Order: sequence, then C-alpha cells, then structure tokens
Amino acid sequence: MTEPKISDLIKRYLWVVLPLLGGVSLGAIVLNQPEKQASSSQEPIEAASPSPLPSVTTAIASPSPLAKPSPYPQKSPPAKPSPKPVNPANYTEREKAINNEAKSRFLASAATVDSLIEIRVAIAEGVPSTRIGASSNAILMDKDGQHLQKLVAKDLYPVQPDGDSIRFGSWQLPPIVLLDPGVGQSFQLGDRTYRGRLLLVADRGNLWGINYINLRQYLHSVVASEVSPSWHTEALKAQAVAARSYALTYYFKPAHSLYNLGATEYYQVYSGIEREAETTRKAVDNTAGEFVSYRGGIVESLYAASDDIVAEAFRGRGMSQLGALDLAEKGLNYKQILSNYYPGTGVGRVEEDYH
Repeated sequence: MTEPKISDLIKRYLWVVLPLLGGVSLGAIVLNQPEKQASSSQEPIEAASPSPLPSVTTAIASPSPLAKPSPYPQKSPPAKPSPKPVNPANYTEREKAINNEAKSRFLASAATVDSLIEIRVAIAEGVPSTRIGASSNAILMDKDGQHLQKLVAKDLYPVQPDGDSIRFGSWQLPPIVLLDPGVGQSFQLGDRTYRGRLLLVADRGNLWGINYINLRQYLHSVVASEVSPSWHTEALKAQAVAARSYALTYYFKPAHSLYNLGATEYYQVYSGIEREAETTRKAVDNTAGEFVSYRGGIVESLYAASDDIVAEAFRGRGMSQLGALDLAEKGLNYKQILSNYYPGTGVGRVEEDYH
C-alpha cells in the first residue's frame, strides 16, 4: 500500500503552531478533537475507535429489618487505642529506605494529566505478516466490541492478512480486530513489547498495527528511546517537554485517519517497554502536561541529535539534544534550555477540566 498524501514533508522544515486560546484544558482535548482526514482510494480502510470498557453498576443491598432490642443490658465494646503519630525524623536508616521506596512506588502508580490523553501510534505500517502475543489471557474483539477469541498468555501467534480477513493463528477473523491485554498487562508485536491496546487492520494484502496508548506511557518510552537515561535531569526534562509538545501537535492534527503519528525516526522514536527507565519516567512525570507554547498554541517542537543536524534538517529551528545536555551541565534548567532553542516561546500546560 502506498503512503497517504499528507503535507508532513513540508511541515518537517517549519514550526507548526496550532492556535489554542489560553491554556489547553482536558475538556478541550476531549471535546475538540480534529475531524478525521478524508481517506483517499489508496489509504487503508478507516477503523472505528475501540469500544469503551463496559460500565460497572454497583448493586446496593436492601437494608435488613431492625433487630428487636434485647431486655438485657449490653456491654459497650472496649475503645480501640488511637495510633500514635510517628515522627519521620526518628526513622532508622532502614525505615527511611522503606518509606522512600513506598513513596516512589506510589508516585509511579499515580495518574498524571498525561494518563488521561490517549494517542494512536502506528507500530506496524503495511507489513505482510507478524507475530503477536500477550502477557495475560488477552481478549480479541471485533470493531463493535464483541468478543471473538481469547489468547493464551505468553504464546506467540502468527498473524497475516488473508483476503478480506485476518488469519490469527488458526482463527479466521474480521479485517478489523482489537486486542485488549487487560489493565496493567502488555502485548508483544514482533520482537517488541508494548503497553496499551492493539488495533489490527488488514487492507489489500497488508497489515497495520495501531497502539492505543496513554500519553504518559508513550512518553516514558519515547524519552528513553531518544536520549540516554543517564543524562542530566534538566536535559531529560527538556526532552520530555519537547516530545510531549511534538506528540500533541499530531494529537490535534493526525498524520493519518487511522493513527496520530508513527513510531519511527521520521516522527519520534517509540520502542515500547524495552527502553523505559526510572530517570526518564521521572522526567516525564515531573513535567506532566507541559508543552512548548507560542501565543497560547502548541509548537511542533522539532529536535535532532546535534546542532549540525538541526541546521541542515530544520534550517536551525529546533533543539539539539547534545546541546541541551551541554546547557544542563552548565547549570541551565529545562525551561531555560527550551527558551534557548525555541526563542519567543514559553511553557504551557495541559490541565484537567472538572467543569
């Protein structure tokens, strides 16, 4: 299948600013998504968005009839002693280490605003075949959310298009299939492992794999794939903000009707779970929701490895990753680094809208 006709080749050499009034709220993200681009005769068929998880209704039991009062006096249960507050200053070194580890686990599991934004990433583009598995007994569903089959945990299945259907192991499935590994689980496509869900689309003898992943988990992989997790914290934060800003431009203006952006160097490298690291996760979470902003809009924050590449590929308009590291080691913070490479811009923030 030929690639869709889009203007990305031009955009790679310019900053693209999406006009947004004031800050970007989560409500704006949810309610003001861009319309899908009209598919040409050469594009793959347009897949419906995966069906949301079914809602869970909690049943409330009817109250039991009142018991008759006893004629005998009842003894009151003894009062439970109140726990005494513990002063962290009195912790032993071992207790401090346990406490810090518990806090780190809690912060790692706590959702940020990035977790509320789902992005579609093309991790397989028109391949003839692949192998797919899951860490748990994952569910395969059709485009309407109807269950089709269940995958056995950790087994790898050969998958390929077969006419107007998908051959998944020994199963003949519809041309659009959603794989849901379950909350906290992962799936494998080829030799890489990913979080989130996988949409498979068979079209004209080719197979497309789209990873539905929240922005937080996506950036955990991207930042660690683009730069070394051993870099200075401020350089990692600058990379996190630039990567988030770049991804958000394609969130609002997708590269294709089927996905927001790809996973290769043409966009920004996304390699699944493999490259995740603690330092880069912290850089993403400590800058949660932040993006490069110009007059209230989101800047397509182009970046490359060195100043030479930025000058050649982007006419000098973009961030040098090695240059950002050098500035961080000289004492600049991430906002100063971003201001240096994207003059006239500031740092905006996506915020949750509770109204």
